[in-house]
Amino acid sequence: MTASSDVRPRTTAGVEVVVVAYGAPELLEACLATLGGQLPVVVVDNSSDPDVLAVSDRHGARYVDPGRNLGFGGGVNVGLLHRQSPGADVLLLNPDATISAGDVSLLEEHLRTRPDLACVGPRQVDGSGGDEDRVGWPFPTPFGAWVEALGLGRLRTRVDFVIGSVLLLRAEALDEVGLFDERFFLYAEETDWQRRAFDLGWGVAVCTEVTAVHIGAGTGGDPQAREAHFHASHERYVRKHFGARRWQVYRAAVMTGAALRALVLPGRRGRAAADRFHLYRAGPCRVEARL
Repeated sequence: MTASSDVRPRTTAGVEVVVVAYGAPELLEACLATLGGQLPVVVVDNSSDPDVLAVSDRHGARYVDPGRNLGFGGGVNVGLLHRQSPGADVLLLNPDATISAGDVSLLEEHLRTRPDLACVGPRQVDGSGGDEDRVGWPFPTPFGAWVEALGLGRLRTRVDFVIGSVLLLRAEALDEVGLFDERFFLYAEETDWQRRAFDLGWGVAVCTEVTAVHIGAGTGGDPQAREAHFHASHERYVRKHFGARRWQVYRAAVMTGAALRALVLPGRRGRAAADRFHLYRAGPCRVEARL
């Protein structure tokens, strides 16, 4: 059975919001204030921060402290298990992102226009500069990595997955696809979930009529650690969906592209490319394990 050919009857009860927080109570304050108390919210606090608890209480959100940092995927799973309305569609919302309850309703309307949609995300603009961020991407593949390495990434325009900073998940798809894979500590969790949904016949979409504001990396953290987590998650994704041998093909492509860019790009961009080359030469998961 696939989602597109035999979808179960709708069992949802509106939308419930899951926010995975890590410190930064001032960002959570803006996030929840923009929702205006019009939707049920679960806040999973990976930082066990009393200020995050205070903000959650002030806005009437259900607060859950797992007692340790579970990462984004693990935090989402805790939030899903503590929903007040298990049959609701679920909006994943980063604490450094804002969207109004009215726009969430528009997202849900868009989600329900097609029975095969597992999830839908809005347009996003950068909270610091107002520039539009790309939210829809093709799945990472070894072939795609070589296309990128050769400088032809602009040709990869299809939307296979939507980034998870503001993402509305369909209740029926959650029931069929299951929870997030907690081996992805940070980054690519939503990519993996949407790939699993795709394999079951579900699709995704971007709702261009709705715009959310996202600061990006607003909860802080060391940039080098974030970079290691990002690429380690991609290694984990490629190994999971393509196997160890094709991971080496993917890795070789990234190293080739990074080496070429390090040679031709000036200044900071060239240094960043060189750093990526060394990261992939060492192995992103190995580097992450040393953090």
